[in-house]
Amino acid sequence: MSTKINIKNLPLGYQSVISNGKHAILGDEPVSSKGTDLGFSPVELLLAGISMCKVATIRNVARRKGWEIGEVDAQLEQKAVRQPNGTFKTTVASNIQIQGNITEEQRDLLVQEADNCYVTRLVRGEWEFLESVPLEPVEA
Repeated sequence: MSTKINIKNLPLGYQSVISNGKHAILGDEPVSSKGTDLGFSPVELLLAGISMCKVATIRNVARRKGWEIGEVDAQLEQKAVRQPNGTFKTTVASNIQIQGNITEEQRDLLVQEADNCYVTRLVRGEWEFLESVPLEPVEA
């Protein structure tokens, strides 16, 4: 499955308009990093993708099983520690709350499915980063 994202970095702070061609959001960095703090940081965007996948997976599984649930809330927190070789070991903690009249067993199954959602499996998988190539200039 291929996904394409376009990004335009603006001259103010680190503001970046991030688009998939249909929707757009603003990315930025905090003021402490010389940004304007008007958008999500790159790490926040990464965690947002993981958490969105987790809660959507819970909703999907509950619907398929005919379980009525209400709101699903998730809080994710990451901690990255630089390793001696320069890479990072990152730990992600996740808390999930599922509203609805479901059993503890059903809740446990939904959380287990969330922990194995597509984006989490994608991030845990093998990545290959190809060298960036210059974009052709756009004529005005």
